[in-house]
Parts: sequence; structure tokens; C-alpha cells
Amino acid sequence: MAKNPVFLYRMLTLAEGWSFVLLLVLGSGLSRVSDIDLVMPLGSLHGALFALLVGSTLLIRRRLGWGFGTTLLALACSVVPLAPFWFHHRKREEFLAAERAVAQPA
Repeated sequence: MAKNPVFLYRMLTLAEGWSFVLLLVLGSGLSRVSDIDLVMPLGSLHGALFALLVGSTLLIRRRLGWGFGTTLLALACSVVPLAPFWFHHRKREEFLAAERAVAQPA
């Protein structure tokens, strides 16, 4: 399962979404109310995951048969807070079907 590119993309989508939430809530929130500053480490993690997600989206789009509109939507959702979760939910069945197809080669 770990070598399945669709599964890895799906997990990367969730990881990037959670890193954004953590950056906004913990990083920004804690730095305003205490001396704990997590913006730099969380920002670096989120930036790396964001770059991986953009690159992965451009690589996986052919395997999933996405056109320009779906690819643009996936990229736009990686910028808006909580949108990766919406996109993941909206495409869940497509992701799972593609994972099964990769797992059972013809």
C-alpha cells in the first residue's frame, strides 16, 4: 500500500491540510498568547508539504485522468485553509477506485 502513488497522494493531501491547521492554530495562536514560537518550525514543515503536494498534484493528474479544471481546483484547495479536507472528501471514491486499480494490475 505504501508504494501506491494514489494512496501516497491522498495521505499527502491530508498531511498538508493538517500542517496548515497546526500552523494557524498552534503557531499563530501560541505566539500571540505566550513566549512559545512555533511559527518557524511549523511553517517550514507546512512549506515542505505544500511544495510536495503541488509537485505530486502535477504528477498524479494523468494517472487519475484529471483535466485542467480538476488540477487547478486541487492546486487552489492546497492554498485555502481546510480546503484540502473538502477536496479529499469530494474525490475520496475516485482515489479509492484508483488505489484498487493500481493494487490489482490487469
